[in-house]
Amino acid sequence: MSSVKIRRDIGFYVYFRRELVLARSAIGATTAPILFMFMGTSLIPLALSSDTASQSSIAPGFVWIMVLLASLMSIERIFTFDYDDGSLEQLLISPQLLVQPIFGKVAAHWVLTGLPMSLSSPMMAFVLSLPAEGYLPMMLSIIIGSAYLSLVGSVCASLTVSLGRGGFLLPITLIPLYMPMIIFGSATIDFAVNSMDWSFPLAVMGTLLCLAIAICPIAVAAILRSTILF
Repeated sequence: MSSVKIRRDIGFYVYFRRELVLARSAIGATTAPILFMFMGTSLIPLALSSDTASQSSIAPGFVWIMVLLASLMSIERIFTFDYDDGSLEQLLISPQLLVQPIFGKVAAHWVLTGLPMSLSSPMMAFVLSLPAEGYLPMMLSIIIGSAYLSLVGSVCASLTVSLGRGGFLLPITLIPLYMPMIIFGSATIDFAVNSMDWSFPLAVMGTLLCLAIAICPIAVAAILRSTILF
């Protein structure tokens, strides 16, 4: 019993740290989604001139569209490099529990992409002339939503990693699964800006995240074993 527990701990922390270390050697690919989101956000004031009312009205939906696109840019990398160098197959045939390393990789992906997007969201809100009431709901919704995007994205990435065409298939499979989070994430910000109770859409997002945490790592482990080993 104790040996199994040790393997679980090592599996998560080792792969979590490993992904963070590898990200430092590919800093360009790691920062590209964040820079893309900032560049896209900065174009809106230029397109709408000084009409702050128009900017603030489209800000909730636009911010979440940028979060989705930034997530799509990075989600394929969760398993691609490991598959190319053969380390993914070694992980699959090793005796350790597979769910823990997968959860470590997904958690590292969120720390490298979702967390920076969440922390920088007040700056995006300021650029888009969003009222101050929407800053905190925006940050909380992106924290929850980006974690969901990483978890669900890992499932689709595991389906396409062995096909070599993930760049084409991932958006097709992911966008329908991302839609509920985009809808409720935008609603959270919109409710807060309009002085409405924004706890309900945020609670729905939290429920979806809990379901993803419970299901997605197990699904990824099963998919990788069936598509790569057999």
